Amino acid sequence: MGKKSDGSMRHIVFCLLSLFLTLNLAGCGGGSTASETTNEPWQELEQTPEQEPERTMNQTEYLEAVPPSYFDAAARRGSVIAETYRSHDYTSSNNEAITKTAYVYLPYGYDAADKDKRYDILYLMHGWTMTAGDFFDDPRDGSHIVAILDNLIQNGDIPPIIVVCATFDAVNQSQSFSRSTEELSVFHRDFRDDLVPYIEGKYNTYADNVTEDGLRRSSGHRAFGGFSLGAVTTWYQFIYNLDYVKYFLPMSGDCWILGTYGGLYYPVETTEYLAKVVSDGEWAEEDFLIYEGIGTADSRWAQTDNQIEAMIRNSTFTPKNLHYAIIEGGRHDLHACERYLYHALQMFFKN
Repeated sequence: MGKKSDGSMRHIVFCLLSLFLTLNLAGCGGGSTASETTNEPWQELEQTPEQEPERTMNQTEYLEAVPPSYFDAAARRGSVIAETYRSHDYTSSNNEAITKTAYVYLPYGYDAADKDKRYDILYLMHGWTMTAGDFFDDPRDGSHIVAILDNLIQNGDIPPIIVVCATFDAVNQSQSFSRSTEELSVFHRDFRDDLVPYIEGKYNTYADNVTEDGLRRSSGHRAFGGFSLGAVTTWYQFIYNLDYVKYFLPMSGDCWILGTYGGLYYPVETTEYLAKVVSDGEWAEEDFLIYEGIGTADSRWAQTDNQIEAMIRNSTFTPKNLHYAIIEGGRHDLHACERYLYHALQMFFKN
């Protein structure tokens, strides 16, 4: 009897151990690779549901690749200028005054003296461990975004636009994950009170002036986008600065207003919060457009897909103001960002 019980016990322990190893191995799938831009210490989330959910296809698009010629240097090339502006550390108790750096892409032919020529503008936020200038790096370092912008403008796909790459960090250096998430959660104050007034007080955008009234009236010519933690930052701009921005481009990231990984753990509640932002502001269906980009092999797939599917089921978010862009096999890297930007800008800003 004792030997049989011991054998049964060993069998149970063996089964439990096997189950534990199986679950752990399954949970390790979809980790970071050398080709990925960021290496967030976020938990690895299950990537693909067992059964693909039914998509609302007039609201969902599987993105085609960027034409190869758009990665080549254009004949008419824009320029990138480093700007320093006065801001504040909004995580400090006294909002300590600081100086920050942003990088400004100016299209070919930009003439500061020509005040009659106005430009749409995109503010673009980096992900964790990146810095403000990384989107505009030389192609040999992994980014072709400047070439894509040049070619989109040269080929007449979009009008000439200004693109501003800023940072949520108080210093333009990589910070710890916890510090970065703290800083991005208050970046909407920097954006509204410091960055936008400085940039649009200097460059020829559609803002007649940089008062609240002037910036609100020109919101239809302003976009905000971001990658990874920059996407999380983008959702904060939707919540706090919807009166300044019409177009939103969160790439590979969900909304954390109710907590980290809100799209995974609280997709319905997060959607309801965002819908309340719209109703409280009395925004009409056509007053904003969200263009969410994500890849099916992106480590942020589950949290992003959960949230966007919940938003699609909410009557506030319609095909007029929510577009879901999916890259089949797309990963968490700058190559995916290039594709999202190529398609989204042609939807935001039309010639």
